[in-house]
Amino acid sequence: MEKTINTEKHPIKLWLTDIDADTLTQAKNLANLDFIHSHVAIMPDAHIGYGMPIGGVVATTGAVIPNAVGVDIGCGVCAVPTSLTVIDHEILKNILGAIRSSVPLGFNHHRSKRPAHLMPEPAKGLDIGELPIVNKEFDSALTQIGTLGGGNHFIEFQQADDSHIWIMIHSGSRNIGYRVANHYNDLAIGYNRRHGKDAGADRQLASLPLASEVGKRYLHEMRYCVQFAKANRRLMLETIEDIVQQFCTPVHFGDVIDVAHNYAAFEKHFHKEVLVHRKGATRAGLGETGIIPGSQGTASYIVRGMGNAESFTSCSHGAGRRLGRKQAQRQLDLQTEIRMLESQQILHAIRGRRDLEEAAGAYKDIEEVMRFQRDLVEVVTRLRPLAVIKG
Repeated sequence: MEKTINTEKHPIKLWLTDIDADTLTQAKNLANLDFIHSHVAIMPDAHIGYGMPIGGVVATTGAVIPNAVGVDIGCGVCAVPTSLTVIDHEILKNILGAIRSSVPLGFNHHRSKRPAHLMPEPAKGLDIGELPIVNKEFDSALTQIGTLGGGNHFIEFQQADDSHIWIMIHSGSRNIGYRVANHYNDLAIGYNRRHGKDAGADRQLASLPLASEVGKRYLHEMRYCVQFAKANRRLMLETIEDIVQQFCTPVHFGDVIDVAHNYAAFEKHFHKEVLVHRKGATRAGLGETGIIPGSQGTASYIVRGMGNAESFTSCSHGAGRRLGRKQAQRQLDLQTEIRMLESQQILHAIRGRRDLEEAAGAYKDIEEVMRFQRDLVEVVTRLRPLAVIKG
């Protein structure tokens, strides 16, 4: 940990030194909520989000904050090692082309509905009808499961220090998570206004009581979206594995690692059962395996958690943005970014100025981010990028 701020109602513990003013303001807004447990933890990849910083972790008692989970509920990363230690550059290009033809990217969906059995089951004891937004969006989600989405979502081929090639996917809950998040945030704003809690609503941190029916319903729908996001990643991974087998038979795949970084879960911290909200943060319990991706021009890491109580056993979810999307398009030099990627022989996704929002230069230095969290995780495997598909 780099610093603790004690000027607010609850302390703010920082795992970085260069937090910008807007992100710090959001952290202070969180730290002044009555129901925060112990303190606010800000990871080294933190940057401004909607209401709560991305890269923030808070524990609450008696309340849930939809914006402290975010609109891409269950967003996360999965990764799998392969038996391959070398792959021809031209073959890799062909694999990327086949993936683009098979996995819908960006705003694209499947042309027809996928089988309903691919969708998660509701939690034990629940019927899909008790999840009103999930139920409403279910048919639409059948065309979205197994699709990447846009923004910073990616499919990447990487090579580990031991030369084995890995496949990594970053994606979330698509439109179903977005609908659930916005629905319950709107309800939370209304609840806060009616009960004189305008500060939370005005700062995009509206909350719902956990004891209320609407609070319980949000948790049920949020958990469903987490499972949907996991199923979404797994379906894409199965498609990609089949494609790799077509070009590189025989290939063996190892155990899949899958971690979410946008969710809330009940955990025990500082002798109390609390609801831990991780928004752009990965759980890093003692001995727990995690994934910290870099940008498309930098390394990613498979890590093992150290169970640090001060971070609510959490770590960063990636490198974190250094520049906003429009800011990156304005400030970064297209040819410089392309040369950097091509000098490393990376099959990249930078084609024009619009793509600069996802250029390596738009992100923080992943090596520095890893140094800031040496008390949170230890590195298991370092992965360097070989080829990237962006949503």
